[in-house]
Amino acid sequence: MVGTVNPADRADLIRQFEDTKLGVKGLVDSGITVIPPLFVHPPETLADVKPKGPEEHAVDIPIIDLSAGTREEVVELVARAAHEVGFFQVVNHGVEPEVLERLIGAVRAFHEQDPNIKQANYTRTGRVSFFSNVDLFHSKAASWRDTLQIRLSPEFENDEEFPEICRDELREYDKGIKGLARELYGLLCEGLGLNTSKLEDMTCLEARTMVGHYYPQCPQPDLTFGITSHTDPGVITILLQDEVGGLQIKRGDEWIDAKPVPGALVVNIGDILQIMSNDEYQSVDHRVLANPNPKPRVSIAVFFNPCDRARTFGPFPELTSTERPAAFKVFTFSDYLGRFFSKQLDGKSLVNYYRV
Repeated sequence: MVGTVNPADRADLIRQFEDTKLGVKGLVDSGITVIPPLFVHPPETLADVKPKGPEEHAVDIPIIDLSAGTREEVVELVARAAHEVGFFQVVNHGVEPEVLERLIGAVRAFHEQDPNIKQANYTRTGRVSFFSNVDLFHSKAASWRDTLQIRLSPEFENDEEFPEICRDELREYDKGIKGLARELYGLLCEGLGLNTSKLEDMTCLEARTMVGHYYPQCPQPDLTFGITSHTDPGVITILLQDEVGGLQIKRGDEWIDAKPVPGALVVNIGDILQIMSNDEYQSVDHRVLANPNPKPRVSIAVFFNPCDRARTFGPFPELTSTERPAAFKVFTFSDYLGRFFSKQLDGKSLVNYYRV
């Protein structure tokens, strides 16, 4: 069913969907062939969603081998990708392929377990939460995905609260991904001419949140999205995606496919790092198309944020001068997050809000 839904009817549809506590996989399992109206996006937002022909392939997202070349050469590659694209994929990153495969399998197993178990875990609050669409109650249209969200810090090692079906895999991955983030922070800092430990010293390694997204096959993928266009609010995001694909990033007016690379991890710059770098690094719009494939898509993103939410953020003083003044106001990270989560996933409006 295509068309607008009046607010009262939409509120009822959202509540009915939420009350099932089964997410979009529950809709798929019920055998639907037409997506509910609350998932249908306006035609204008779907206008640029179309398959690319062989002659339309855009420039690939940079793939950086962290073990190849000198330190200076790797710094240059990372800084260039962060400046020109805002996204890059890393290989030989120190996290074993078996660890990645086990985590994808474990997150898939969580989403595909007995519906009664999942219903018991369905919540939007707490350190562990399972839900469909973080912005369900205030977005213009819902998207075709379910999410397991877990705050990985602090004291992850001693916490048995996490789902048993993926607990060991999460612990194993968290160890590796934290080390990789430390390495990336050093490279990104050096690319700005800053001390290697600058970001780590600002507690930007400590607050880590994982989301395990599950995108089942959509019966009408041309009418909705997996995730709508948005930027990430934090410092960096490290994404593990399976082979199904669907992630796109925006360069200019064009959407580029982030094609899955076996064993690679996708890294993107968040809004706070764009601000701290005084626009040297770019946080860019990205989205996920609705999955048309019989095989569900699984992706796991870890968002790295400052631990100290009361701390003020703005362009690094070392990167501002009379010739290049600060492009952004100073604000607390708590204020920024409050504004981000009170709005839709709607592009770069908050970055622009803090721009001078």
